[in-house]
Amino acid sequence: MQRLILIDGHAILHRAYHAIPPLTNSEGKLVNAVFGFTSMLLKVINDLQPKFIAVTFDRPKPTFRKKMYKHYQAKRPEMDKELSGQIEMVHEVVKKMGLAIYEMDGYEADDVIGTLVSKVKNLKSTTQNQISDEDIETVIVTGDRDILQLVEEKTKVYMPVKGLSESMLYGEEQVEKKFGVKASQIIDYKALVGDQSDNYPGVPGIGPKSASSLLCKFHTLENIYDHLYDIENMKLRNKLEQNKNLAILSKQLATIIHDVPIVVDFDKLKLGALLKPNIVSFLEKLGLRSLIPRLGGNNNKQIARDKEQKKDSIKQKTNKNEQISLL
Repeated sequence: MQRLILIDGHAILHRAYHAIPPLTNSEGKLVNAVFGFTSMLLKVINDLQPKFIAVTFDRPKPTFRKKMYKHYQAKRPEMDKELSGQIEMVHEVVKKMGLAIYEMDGYEADDVIGTLVSKVKNLKSTTQNQISDEDIETVIVTGDRDILQLVEEKTKVYMPVKGLSESMLYGEEQVEKKFGVKASQIIDYKALVGDQSDNYPGVPGIGPKSASSLLCKFHTLENIYDHLYDIENMKLRNKLEQNKNLAILSKQLATIIHDVPIVVDFDKLKLGALLKPNIVSFLEKLGLRSLIPRLGGNNNKQIARDKEQKKDSIKQKTNKNEQISLL
């Protein structure tokens, strides 16, 4: 089984910025978010040992959700200038490492990730592409719980839980244990409880416990409304009935889409050597020399694995040729 890692760039960047105290280089540039992001990226690569990797980012232009609901994310504070000034440097770090970046105006990074996950699921082995969906486990790295709706048997979420040092891997079992609903029900759950961070209401007066109970019995938002009069609690029924439009809107806003118009070349997603002259000189320029020794860690392990695979391949071919010669 080969592993594809999808990094939610902005989610990790925000976490890094708030987790690392202000850090400036010799030129006086603030680089704490760059340091934290790069450190987290290298840790993920070292811990999860991916064969493929891609980094996604949000774009500054309004998304289709903002057009759908003008109050979407309206309560989010404006990004700190100290953080926004480091975004370009983070992009440069990713590019100079040779990692693929995916982003698209009008969509969130979550939608780009959802599309990448779908493309992996539809992957078929061909003469040009020697991998298929059966060969790949996808792990999404983010701090955003919305992404948990994508969790399936071969799609997991690796989420920091304490600063940048501790993370938890969410599979189907972990999601259900945490929220009391299946991963496939996360969008229905959010349709009921809403989302304060993204500023959409759900059904006012319905909290996590009621939402979990309803979904345990009726499974989906649509089925709840199809069986509204089977709900014995009159107060709960009235809340649902009076706020049906808000519930439907909230589900639309919560749903990650899977058809962002991006073109994916899996050859470009292959993780190669990170220790390149360009990234070394760039990190030196930023005053982040302590990160440079860590660039070779994964590369050395990957090289070792590739050598072993090559040896095994040669042995198999040799044995096959020997068998043929004996026939």
